[in-house]
Amino acid sequence: MAGKYQGRADKSRRRFLETGQFLTGMANSQWILSNHGQVWRPPTDVFETDANIVVKVEVAGMAEDDFTITFADHNLVVAGVRRDPSAKLGYHQMEIPYGEFRTEVYVSEAIDVDGIEASYRDGFLRVTLPRARAHRVTISRE
Repeated sequence: MAGKYQGRADKSRRRFLETGQFLTGMANSQWILSNHGQVWRPPTDVFETDANIVVKVEVAGMAEDDFTITFADHNLVVAGVRRDPSAKLGYHQMEIPYGEFRTEVYVSEAIDVDGIEASYRDGFLRVTLPRARAHRVTISRE
């Protein structure tokens, strides 16, 4: 029985080696190594209160004008660019992301779009999405 499975093992090993060679070649190409345009996603919490859905995004080092916030088709998008403000000769450790960021939150409930508010304080952007209230329809007699 060893002979029966030996052929499959050789074929699998050959595919594995070919894939490795392909990926090595791809890694050496400049377009795959380029990190320009990479968008990162900041930590984001979404929670409910009695009247609102609240989206809290942790992005320190920003100003209110650095954010773009849109809401359309039940989708909240928070985007912006965090710039590294100081010149550095080199990094010993780098964990704080800079550059373009974007986070999206799908909200299935109806939202009062005119009542959406956003505030930024202590490194946290807070977007408050008020739930739409039911509108009572009166029936008229004809």
